[in-house]
Amino acid sequence: MINSFTFSVLCFSELFFIKEPHDVTAIRREAVILDCQAHGESPIDVRWLKNGVKVVEDERVYLLSNGSLYISEVESRRGDKSDEGLYQCLAQNKYGAILSQKARLTIASISAFAIQPTSIVVTEGSVARFSCKISAHPPSIITWEFNRVTLPLATERITVLPSGVLQIHGVQRADAGNYRCIVTNIASRRRSTEATLTVTPAPKPHPPQKPRVIAGPQNISVSLHQSAILECMATGNPRPIISWSRADSKSIDVYNTKVLGNGNLIITDIKLQHGGVYMCRATTPGTRNYTVASANITVIAPPSLVEWPESLTRPRAGTARFVCQAEGVPTPEITWFKNGEKVQSNGRIKMYNSKLVINQIIPEDDAIYQCQAENEQGSVLSMARLIVVMSEDRPSAPRNLRADTVSSSAILLAWERPQYNSDKVIAYSVHYMKAEGLNNEEYQVVIGNDTTRYIIDDLEPARNYTFYVVAYMPMGASRMSDNVFQHTLEDVPLRAPELSLTSRSPMDIQVCWQPLPGKLSRGRVSAYRLSYRTTAENTVSQIELPADKTQYLLENLQPDTIYLLRIVAATSVGWGEQSAWTSHRTPKASSARVPMAPELHLEPLNCTTILARWQLAPRNSVSVQGYRLFYHEESQSERAPLQLRALDNTYTIGGLDPRKKYHVKLLAYNYVGEGYQADQTISTPGCVSVRDRLVPPPPPPHNVYTKTNSSTAVFLHWGRPAFASSHAVNYTVRCNPVGLQNASLVLYLQTSEQSLLVRDLEPNTKYEFAIRLHIDHLSSPWSPVVYQSTFPDAPTQPPFNVKVTLIEEDTALVSWKPPDEPSVAVTHYTILYASRNAWIAGEWQVLQKEGTITMALLENLKPGQIYFVKVSASNNMGDGPFSHTVELTVRADLTSGHDSRLSRGSTQSTAFSDGFYHLDQKSMTGITVGVCIALICIIICAFIIICRGKNRYLVSVKTLREGVNTSAGHLGSHGQAENADGSVPMMSENHFIDAKGGTNLIINSLGPVQPSTEKKEKWFSFSSTVSYQPGTTVLTYEEELSMSPDQPTTLQALLWRPGDSEGSSNSEGSHATGDSGRYSHDETEMTNLSSGTSSRPPSLTAEDSGGSDCSGPPEQSVQLMEESQIDLKLMEPIENGCCHHDAQSSSKSTLSLQVCVPKCV
Repeated sequence: MINSFTFSVLCFSELFFIKEPHDVTAIRREAVILDCQAHGESPIDVRWLKNGVKVVEDERVYLLSNGSLYISEVESRRGDKSDEGLYQCLAQNKYGAILSQKARLTIASISAFAIQPTSIVVTEGSVARFSCKISAHPPSIITWEFNRVTLPLATERITVLPSGVLQIHGVQRADAGNYRCIVTNIASRRRSTEATLTVTPAPKPHPPQKPRVIAGPQNISVSLHQSAILECMATGNPRPIISWSRADSKSIDVYNTKVLGNGNLIITDIKLQHGGVYMCRATTPGTRNYTVASANITVIAPPSLVEWPESLTRPRAGTARFVCQAEGVPTPEITWFKNGEKVQSNGRIKMYNSKLVINQIIPEDDAIYQCQAENEQGSVLSMARLIVVMSEDRPSAPRNLRADTVSSSAILLAWERPQYNSDKVIAYSVHYMKAEGLNNEEYQVVIGNDTTRYIIDDLEPARNYTFYVVAYMPMGASRMSDNVFQHTLEDVPLRAPELSLTSRSPMDIQVCWQPLPGKLSRGRVSAYRLSYRTTAENTVSQIELPADKTQYLLENLQPDTIYLLRIVAATSVGWGEQSAWTSHRTPKASSARVPMAPELHLEPLNCTTILARWQLAPRNSVSVQGYRLFYHEESQSERAPLQLRALDNTYTIGGLDPRKKYHVKLLAYNYVGEGYQADQTISTPGCVSVRDRLVPPPPPPHNVYTKTNSSTAVFLHWGRPAFASSHAVNYTVRCNPVGLQNASLVLYLQTSEQSLLVRDLEPNTKYEFAIRLHIDHLSSPWSPVVYQSTFPDAPTQPPFNVKVTLIEEDTALVSWKPPDEPSVAVTHYTILYASRNAWIAGEWQVLQKEGTITMALLENLKPGQIYFVKVSASNNMGDGPFSHTVELTVRADLTSGHDSRLSRGSTQSTAFSDGFYHLDQKSMTGITVGVCIALICIIICAFIIICRGKNRYLVSVKTLREGVNTSAGHLGSHGQAENADGSVPMMSENHFIDAKGGTNLIINSLGPVQPSTEKKEKWFSFSSTVSYQPGTTVLTYEEELSMSPDQPTTLQALLWRPGDSEGSSNSEGSHATGDSGRYSHDETEMTNLSSGTSSRPPSLTAEDSGGSDCSGPPEQSVQLMEESQIDLKLMEPIENGCCHHDAQSSSKSTLSLQVCVPKCV
């Protein structure tokens, strides 16, 4: 017997195809041959199928002797008379039949233009683009003509893309004219309409323009080994530079990728690894100004088998399992064929998990089985044979099977033992399934051989079932017994209908419900009973309705009142269980126009998810600002509403519990208030387990692939398990941050596709994802968890506390603090700095530092320049804004009196427009107005100073006594004191100036001004002997002993405290002012050069007042010393009542304050 089995398998191996048909494109009325040659044990019968239907032979279409199909003249008529379609040949011998692969016959054609070029007007030097699009088989070749002359496919300025795009860069006046595209393939040739290119003169000077992508890449799907073209055309001034990168940071394949023209990317011989998001970046040369356009390349691949079915030998009543696994993009669908005909699932034959399972094998199952994997790119087949072994000593089938109804859910089966070999029976298997419908699941119960009776008690009420029994022995199983049919009894409804409540006016409630499905009604529903009451009353009103009613309008109700409603259904057996009370508030009786109640529809997608759909009635003309959706479990309190947009009309409620009833409420609202509400209840189905169905659950999705798209989105893609089913497949995606403690924050998303873009995620956060499959209320386990992190956000704030300090004559240190965004990672900092002239020209010098470094050195700075500095933070997601501009002044000469460590924050407005730095119109206007105001102030001040100078001149003449030189040359120097760059007048040793109001010190924005060596800059000239009034505070300037009294030196002993910065707290020092210098005291005090404490007029004499008494407190001088930061020395009075200079003198020039304290008489 075993030898015969082996012989059968070997004979099967002789049936296969030597040649199979392939896709072909033909011209109309051309002859075509579709090859098909089968080899195997004769006789072999070959037939042809077109689109699954047998091909009828005639004089034009017939079979050749080798089995190939010959079509003498291909026709392209409409409908079924066209020869276009999918062809397969079917070869059959005594072992079975096999199908060839599918071949598509296409008739060459060119359709009308979908897109034709249009006339455009461009400026000289910019870019021009024309496009035409057409559908053609086979793919056409597209060329372009300029004024009816063919253009080359590629030049330095002109590029013709295979997709039908003409690009012209650097448009010239000679490019003006008429353009059209020419489309050619083996079928025909078409010319588009002409489009005119008009070139206008470019404005001079050319204004700067930020880069702009005028034709970016588009999402495309490309077949394996084909070419992909991504267009990128940008404009700007200066002309932008085009660069390409991948969003996943992977390197672009340089062997199969090249740039076509001025920035277009072409990938040849495309493979699966080439799929992904590609980004085109247009950048202005020498700047950080850029714009990005992106597109996704999806590589689609034909099916390929990764696991093939194997031939099996099984005994009768045994079980056979064939496995077939395939891969491809999109995921191929698996179809099973038996001897060339599609296998239909029934009680014995099941298809799941890409497996074909045949239970209770019968002789008719002996056949050739083929697995076909198919997607839009093609199909592939594999075959295997099932050989059924017939055992001679197996028992006969059980006899006289009977079925009796016990209740609404139980039926008693009884049978007699087999007539032959009953003593060898070791067990019985009872098989049953619903008699109505197709593809019903078959259930099986195995019992011992000690009984021939069995009660099946998990049936549905009021259903017809079919039963059979099989006897088992060690060597195999018997034939099936005869089938018997029996129905279960009716029962009371298992559950009440779900209610849907809306109000059309403030005084009514529209009650609607759906008829109960047979599984819940447990018989034919005979009546409904509707009960209702208000929450404030206990009296219940009841209305009985016939079984054909599914809605009822309650009228004459109270406005703005909460009503409770419930319903119950009945069969001929009696009333079922009542529903729980459902609440509904009637609207307020108001004339205000609020939205009417939406039409709400709820649908359970699976055991944990509900899909809510709604739409506003056409008569609802009130504008809607949004929706509020409430839902809660029947026994739970109402949750806070979900706020939905006015454009939304669906929402998926996930994360629910199986076999629970939920109350869903939806209302629209506008600026007036909330509208009428729609209430509805719905129950989630149960998640059927293996024990419930006696079949394994569907497998989870596999090959889950995640890719981060942005800082808030992650793309998911997964493979569908390879099982065949006519039912729709849905998926639930679970998403939550890793380590989440609050389960209510877990996100559940529903989709029927095999990919999903999960949005609204947190930046720089690691998430975990899992996916489960739902089919026919069956849910698979969750797939293995995959992890993916979102990208960090690009910085939105600049670095702060930017400071610039000059540490050497040509080097400055710039420091800053990171942006105040803890969740944003910084990978590097960019420092821009430029001198004033370079800043006006937009020429910045760039430094970059790692994200962990917060300082940088600015080297090779030019003396006498003012530099502008600013800093920005960046990461892989983009660049953040720049900080406020900080100014740095570099000293012109190290020996000058200027402060060399001067930086200040810019208080002027720097405009950033179109990616270039320049002074905008507002800034120029401000500068102009400021200059005018400054000039006016200078003129006024000069006039006042001249007037005051005349007054000082008159007062000085009156107060000078003998020995005082009052030459006009010195008096004429008053006007020079007003100059910012003038020198400070100084006295030689023993020369005194009244300093009651402060020092005669000129200070400009950079510190003390140097005194001039020219003696003509002195304000007054005194003789070596100067008289003074007793009790007068005077200043004396002491020179070094080695220096001439006629040569004044710099006041390096004077200390200067800089004022607060006026513009920015980010820098230290002071701002330049409109004045070139300031006096440290009021000028009016300079007119009283010898004012004292007495009320008498001050005077200057050439001789000392030796015998006069001195009076005045010494505390006045001490206070002055504390307030001033000049080295002051308090002089004690001498016995003769006169003050003299301290004999001790410093080695350096110092300014001393001497107070004469006369002795009291």
